[in-house]
Amino acid sequence: MKTIKLTLHGRVQGIGFRWHAQRLAERHGVKGYVQNRSDGTVEIVGQGRELPSFVEAVRQGPSHAHIETVEETATDEEEYPDFSIHH
Repeated sequence: MKTIKLTLHGRVQGIGFRWHAQRLAERHGVKGYVQNRSDGTVEIVGQGRELPSFVEAVRQGPSHAHIETVEETATDEEEYPDFSIHH
């Protein structure tokens, strides 16, 4: 299954971005995870049939986010049973 990793730069921590991503993943049937990284970015790994629409929605962000750049890379990750928030 195709798996992508997104790294979001900008004002993306401390504004509910991880919970926003989890709701989007549930809506789009995407599995994987989201986590804050120590460098101030948010990392999302996702897989699923509706991945393109999920990525498009994530790029919009929640209303308090200011996404400067999004790095997107294909990755060979394991299969995930659901979408989780890593702390």
